[in-house]
Amino acid sequence: MKTGRRLLTLLAIVAAAGCSDRYENLNPPANPPAASAPSGAYANVQFLHASPDAPPVSVLLDDAAVAKLDYGQGTGEQSVASGSHSVTIQALTPGAPTTVIGPTSLTLSSGTDTVIVAEGDVANIGSAVFTHTLATVSPASTRVQVLHAAPSAPSVAVFVTAPGASLESSTPLGTFAYGGSLGPTVVPSGQYEIRVTPAGATTPVLFDSGTTTLSGGADLVIAALQNTGPGTAPIVLSVLDATGKNSLLVDVGTPASLRVVHDSPNAPPVSVLATAVGGTVDASSPLVPTLAYEGATAYLSVLPTGNYDIEVTPASNTSDVLINRELPLNAGSVQTFYAIGNLATIAPLITQDDDRRYATQAKLRIIHGSPSAGPVDIYLTTPGASIATLSPTYAAVPFGADTGFVSYAAGSYALTITPTGSKTAAIGPLTVSLNKDGIYTAVARDAPGGGGPLGLILLDDFTTSQ
Repeated sequence: MKTGRRLLTLLAIVAAAGCSDRYENLNPPANPPAASAPSGAYANVQFLHASPDAPPVSVLLDDAAVAKLDYGQGTGEQSVASGSHSVTIQALTPGAPTTVIGPTSLTLSSGTDTVIVAEGDVANIGSAVFTHTLATVSPASTRVQVLHAAPSAPSVAVFVTAPGASLESSTPLGTFAYGGSLGPTVVPSGQYEIRVTPAGATTPVLFDSGTTTLSGGADLVIAALQNTGPGTAPIVLSVLDATGKNSLLVDVGTPASLRVVHDSPNAPPVSVLATAVGGTVDASSPLVPTLAYEGATAYLSVLPTGNYDIEVTPASNTSDVLINRELPLNAGSVQTFYAIGNLATIAPLITQDDDRRYATQAKLRIIHGSPSAGPVDIYLTTPGASIATLSPTYAAVPFGADTGFVSYAAGSYALTITPTGSKTAAIGPLTVSLNKDGIYTAVARDAPGGGGPLGLILLDDFTTSQ
């Protein structure tokens, strides 16, 4: 393990202008109450997942599970007896977890607080350890320490200034490279702007937080992570406080990403209009001018971000609104808007899309978008295997349901969809090939006009629909 000063840090409540909702699937445990601290001498320990292409991980301390963490997430401070402890970090790979770090022996000294970070891409994953003396932060102050955990980002300077201050006349908090840390530094609580530039320069600005509030008494972990989502900024900031509260701070120029899929079998080609809530609809500038059945757009960048009214209309008559749905399009969010169902009952289906790729495995999502099929059973099997005696991989899936992304080992699979309780295929068996670091979405559909034969709209890394 690399050792260094701990990264205790800067902002407690992130200003809404730069806060993303991308990290929402795993909720690490909060800091245990003081009564749960061990008797006698003790130390605190915290964990952070900072490996950009690793799947979620399980953290074990002395062989006991502490938390499951997604990228950018961390735990609260855990109080343990001082002395020697064993740390293991396992990637949550299909079938069984895979140990990627440890078991490693770590000595925790009384009165210290240590953060253990899983960092680097999977091929070079390792742990960094940052330790400092436990201290109480004044209610009028915030303790600032920053970690560079973005393996693809250059050496950078970090500026923490009053909002809008000139960088040319400002002194950086410091300069550091990947694996390094700055601080800890105590600053008065209040409003700041965090900007990151190449080391030794004030331009270009690689990251700009916008106005951010540093709350009094905050004792936080902030890590500069490799940006795996929308936007051109090379980094995002993971913000972690002592209780385990996680936030993601993205660059002020980060868009929302929205994809649109037409899965209404008897609806005409459609247009999609996106209007900021409270604004005036401009049918002359649609987000999507025309989209035919089974069609899908690429992910479209939406700026400015905020709440939008999404209207779906016939492409030939934009005054005839088929769907009207208010949708938050937050900075850094990645979503798909599906128009599903027959024309008489056409409705939106919104999915939150996890677009981060895992080096170790594929991610597959299956959506039931066939209005004529009724509930279905879904089988994912070895190619050529009979489903006669097998239980469904997903049973009794209703129309409009979404499996979410599920990890699978790379390889070839047979995908078969049947009416619930039947072994007669309504779709398939189709051979699907899944690669490591691949993302795949399959959407059940009717034939054009409705009814059978049923098929699939294949998205993401699939190439053609069937």
